[in-house]
Amino acid sequence: MRAVLAVALALSSFAAQAQNSRTSHGLSLFGDLKYPADFTHFDYVNPVAPKGGLVRMEATGTFDTLNPFVIKGNSATGLGLMYDSLLESARDEASAEYGLLVERAEVAEDLSWVGFDLRSGARWHDGQEVTANDVVFSFDLLKAKGAPFYRFYYANVAEARAEGPHRVRFSFKGRKNRELPMIIGQLAILPKHYWQDRDFEGTTLEPPVGSGPYRIGKVDPGRSITYERVRDYWGRDLPVNRGRYNFDRLRYEYYRDRTVALEAFKANAFDFRRESTAKVWATQYDFPAIRKGLVIKEALPDGSPTGMQSFAFNIRRDKFKDRRVRQALAQTFDFEWSNKNLFFSQYSRTESYFSNSELASSGLPDAAQLKLLTPLKGQIPDEVFSKTYQAPKTDGSGKSRRNLRLAKRLLEAAGWKVKDGRLTNQASGEAMQIEILLVQQGFERIVAPMVRAMERLGVAAKVRVIDTSQYINRVRDFDFDLMVAGWGQSLSPGNEQRDFWGSAAADRPGSRNYIGIKDPAIDKLIDHIIFADSRSELVAASRALDRVLLWNHFVIPNWHSRNDRIAYWNRFSRPAVKPKYGLGFIDTWWIDQGKEASLAEALKKGK
Repeated sequence: MRAVLAVALALSSFAAQAQNSRTSHGLSLFGDLKYPADFTHFDYVNPVAPKGGLVRMEATGTFDTLNPFVIKGNSATGLGLMYDSLLESARDEASAEYGLLVERAEVAEDLSWVGFDLRSGARWHDGQEVTANDVVFSFDLLKAKGAPFYRFYYANVAEARAEGPHRVRFSFKGRKNRELPMIIGQLAILPKHYWQDRDFEGTTLEPPVGSGPYRIGKVDPGRSITYERVRDYWGRDLPVNRGRYNFDRLRYEYYRDRTVALEAFKANAFDFRRESTAKVWATQYDFPAIRKGLVIKEALPDGSPTGMQSFAFNIRRDKFKDRRVRQALAQTFDFEWSNKNLFFSQYSRTESYFSNSELASSGLPDAAQLKLLTPLKGQIPDEVFSKTYQAPKTDGSGKSRRNLRLAKRLLEAAGWKVKDGRLTNQASGEAMQIEILLVQQGFERIVAPMVRAMERLGVAAKVRVIDTSQYINRVRDFDFDLMVAGWGQSLSPGNEQRDFWGSAAADRPGSRNYIGIKDPAIDKLIDHIIFADSRSELVAASRALDRVLLWNHFVIPNWHSRNDRIAYWNRFSRPAVKPKYGLGFIDTWWIDQGKEASLAEALKKGK
């Protein structure tokens, strides 16, 4: 009788659980899914795109490891192509993911857990089956031994548990968090049978096993890496993959810097280039192959948030702890002059950490934002409530006297005065010295006027350009005064904000809290983003955080463009519909045999 009662209770509990959850072929953060359960492919692909060919790409610097999941070493470009995640993001839909390794996702109504049913046909490249044990192993391994980012990103995930060979469940802790099921969906899955007896935390040049559309073919350490399309890829006919990953081989060639790489591109040493420097785009893309139509030059619109690129202060340094000092030094960057004389007027000034999206703050805070900000009065800058943030502006003449006079007043108010030609702290006697750390030589011409302006204020400023390996190590250890830093943003910000600005990440080597922010008020605003119950609450919380970050003057904002500037040898075709977010070159374009033949003939005649 007791056994019967136990079974009855178990069945009753299961039924109650099922009634308090929802199952779907995909997940959306706050709305309905665009694609129904029976969709066959994304709208921005050609489902019958031909496969084949070699595509040659560029990379800068070097690499010494094929493990991208740990902090040690410089990992090779493109390794993500080897690994499948549980869900796949749609690039024409904000905050939506669809089943990849997963056939169905089940989410508790109270958001306390998410369950995934794996596809029974999923296979690793060595032929072994992908199982729930692999998923649990991957989660536990990344949290325990992966880069520190993972421990913060998955901080509110209490446990991963296999409930069968193809069923896994993740339990959550803390407040209700709508993003957590989707965060787990992004988890890259690693093979337990491959990694369980290997040193996961070290560097390696042994090609690891994955389950994704590409595997590693040839490795020339530090110089090039080639990926080969997995012809019997288990997921090639899934709706999320149909029409994608059309190139047979992808090869990344490493160059010392982008100047050398551009000359290699002109010489047809590689096929595709994304240009990041406005001057180069304006002045160095008028070469014979472009004039003859052998190379196509395009600027394509991108609806993705541009985030924040900036000169970032390291406020772990005493000299930068006072925000008036940071505000003063921000006056030394003359964007208007730089845009006109260096950037050929191609950029807009960045004035938000969430620029090019509805998450960016503007004007004064509305009622929804004030609800979050008012309890923090006295802990956040007063300007948050009374002023609209604007980055420093000049007349573009290169003679920013008004800005430097303001900088001088701010520095004096913060206790810094010029003594014997040197800006000196009146309390400690410390002279202001600033090293601007760079890894891209192209930035030297941009920071040079800023250095001269700092020198007019009495600052001993210098620029130091170092190689990629040194730069990575110094940034991981927060060993810099001022550097170029960027924080990309999605349309659904969440747990990654803890890694960007959270107090717990400030002293954690390898975190993206480069600035060193330790602010309880900012931590509270981050939580408002993470635990938002609706899209409107998420937008309000993001705008509130944006204001507080801006008015603390943690950075000197740089600039952004809403276009992808690309050039490519004319051997490709692409779908009629471009993804709204991103470019989609690697996974949606294909080599057009007709164009390939025409290009080969033209090059032959040219020789």
